[in-house]
Amino acid sequence: MHRSIAPLATPRFSHGIQGKWRLAAATLLAAGAMWGASGSALAHVTLEARSAPVGSYQKLVFRVPHGCNGADTTRVRVRMPDGVVAVKPQPKPGWVLRTQEGDYANPVKLHGSTLKRGVREVDWTGRLSDAWYDEFAVMAYLSDALQPGQVLHFPVVQECGDRAARWIDTSGNADAGNPAPALTLTPAGSR
Repeated sequence: MHRSIAPLATPRFSHGIQGKWRLAAATLLAAGAMWGASGSALAHVTLEARSAPVGSYQKLVFRVPHGCNGADTTRVRVRMPDGVVAVKPQPKPGWVLRTQEGDYANPVKLHGSTLKRGVREVDWTGRLSDAWYDEFAVMAYLSDALQPGQVLHFPVVQECGDRAARWIDTSGNADAGNPAPALTLTPAGSR
C-alpha cells in the first residue's frame, strides 16, 4: 500500500487577492527583520574577524557591502594602525594594488630581525558595482607588544568617483556614523 507524503515545507496560503497580500506583507516583514538584525553590519566597511590574538599572523578581511549613495566603488584605502606590521596585501584581479610605506612608531622584533619600516597604507583601485559585495584582504602580524583588550582601528576611505565614504571614526562610539573597522585584541595563543 502506498501512501502519499506531502512535502515538508509546503506553505499553505489562501488563494486570491487577500492571500497574495498576506504573503507580500509576510515577505516584507521578514526582510525588514533581517535588515534590522544585520543593518549595522551592512551599513559600512567592516572586518570579517572581530578579534585576534596579539603576537600572531592574521588574514584581515575588509568587507565592502555597497558603494557611496548609489555610486560604484572605485578605490579602497586602508590605513594600518601602529603595531600591525609585515603587511602583505592580497592582489585582486581587475584592481591596481599600491602600498605606501613608512616608519613604525615602535620597531618590532620578528623572526630575529628588527622591523623599523613597512606598509602603512594599502590602496586598491578598480571598480565594484554598488549592487555587489566584495572583500579586500591583507596578511599581517599583530605585534606581541600590543595589549590584550586593546582595540585596533583601521581607518578606511572608500572612493566612488567624485564621492567618498570615510570610515575613519576611531572613538569606539557605537552610534558613530562613520566607524573605522575595529579588531579587539585577545591574549597570545587564544582563538
